[in-house]
Amino acid sequence: MIFKVYYQKTINEVPVREETNSLYIEAESEEDVRKKLADRQYNIEFVTPMSSDHLEYEQQHEDFRVETV
Repeated sequence: MIFKVYYQKTINEVPVREETNSLYIEAESEEDVRKKLADRQYNIEFVTPMSSDHLEYEQQHEDFRVETV
């Protein structure tokens, strides 16, 4: 399953909407996503599974890329 992760680049950064980044990652569960990204020291705000319609929409953007971890 593909998940969309909203995060700040450093764990000490206060979440500010304008500074939030996102990435896509394939994993079994939200817990699996967090384990895979633990070494990156991101301040993860939110992890959401992508429905087929939402994934299809996101794939239309040229900057869509699934992270390999």
